[in-house]
Amino acid sequence: MSSVSTKPAKGMRDFLPEDVRRREYVVGIIREVYEAHGFEPLETPTLESIETLLGKYGDEGNQLIFRVMKRGAQLQEALEGGGGEDAIADLGLRYDLTVPLARVVAEYGGKLPPIFKRYQIQPVWRADRPARGRFREFYQCDVDVAGTTSLAAEAEVMSAVSMALDRLGFEEARIRLNHRGVLFGLIEAAGVPASLAVDALVAVDKVDKIGWEGVAAELMERGIAAAAVAALEPLLGLKGADAAATLAALEGALASVPKGLEGVAALRELLALASCSGAGRRVEVDPYLARGLSYYTGAIFEIASPFLAGSLGGGGRYDGLVGMFSGRDVPAVGFSLGLERLIVIMSERGMFPAALAPSAVLVAVMGSSLERAARLAADLRAQGVRVDLYPEHAKLGKQLKYAEGRGIRFVAICGSSEEEVGVVTLKDLQSGAQVQLPRAEVGGWHRAQ
Repeated sequence: MSSVSTKPAKGMRDFLPEDVRRREYVVGIIREVYEAHGFEPLETPTLESIETLLGKYGDEGNQLIFRVMKRGAQLQEALEGGGGEDAIADLGLRYDLTVPLARVVAEYGGKLPPIFKRYQIQPVWRADRPARGRFREFYQCDVDVAGTTSLAAEAEVMSAVSMALDRLGFEEARIRLNHRGVLFGLIEAAGVPASLAVDALVAVDKVDKIGWEGVAAELMERGIAAAAVAALEPLLGLKGADAAATLAALEGALASVPKGLEGVAALRELLALASCSGAGRRVEVDPYLARGLSYYTGAIFEIASPFLAGSLGGGGRYDGLVGMFSGRDVPAVGFSLGLERLIVIMSERGMFPAALAPSAVLVAVMGSSLERAARLAADLRAQGVRVDLYPEHAKLGKQLKYAEGRGIRFVAICGSSEEEVGVVTLKDLQSGAQVQLPRAEVGGWHRAQ
């Protein structure tokens, strides 16, 4: 009889205790920063109606949605009807957190503030090819503003993400910034027909993965003339020494394209607002940035790090998405941090603090009295100390080795003689030093360490 594989499904992972503590550390910082910016928490279901998901991410995105088959008689009827996978599916796993937010705003608009600032930290699923920092199940840490067209909303989400990067130690990370108006303007200026503009954008979005030669080949495969492809490359490469120089070059290239100039003006205003916070020093205007999702309508952004080929997160304005559910336009903008990719870099570069141990103190069992150790553990917990109780009789050396293996720095020792006078011996496994304290003072001493 062959054994069943115990590995998790491809592109998904188990998280052991140390992994979970690291994830909780990062999420805790991000949540704190988001709430400091006035964003409120939201959670949505893992499963969404397949109609909610389809048609929001473009053709390529649709192919990456994990579909859930109908059940019972409905499934049998769909199978007999000979339809494809969309016909036999009625649900899908969340692809991102933006479409669920749009659905929530459409459903509960009357109960929400007119300007709704929300953050959401939950897993999403994509039937993608796994790679370094890319998984089929992963967490997104989203921050969005719905209900205003003001570019101050873009500045707020950029500020929140930038501060989170600061707190986590990503000093080198940069925010690449562009605008869909600028991008479509450059495509028009190159001579690409309006009917093929979206196809051009989808191809340009792949430049980081397949390079310009690959993009050029795909553009021509999509029916765009070679002359237009040749004209587009230098336009997308209009990146000056700084943001001001880039915007000036774009203005010159888009002089005859009004919508393109509107996009440049929006970028200039957004840069001024971003300069009011720490986000300003991170921003780089990049005409190549496209963001492949079809629902973006204005400013778009991505986080670039020299330590990862892909982005650490991204987002943009999506003024038409809520209207797809409600029939009325609700402007919105959002930014998302990818938890997994942050953790990959932080783990590889030793960016986590050492103090992520499961417990602060191990209470050792001395002699034959488990009850004495249990009483001490209860006393220390009442003083606010995180305590692990060694669960069985063993030599002290074995207990010290156990604490060291789990990353616990202090071991509390209380034998019969110590209990008689109401003291506890604390051994520091880092320095080897020992200190004897009154039992009631252990919590205060430990907090001072």
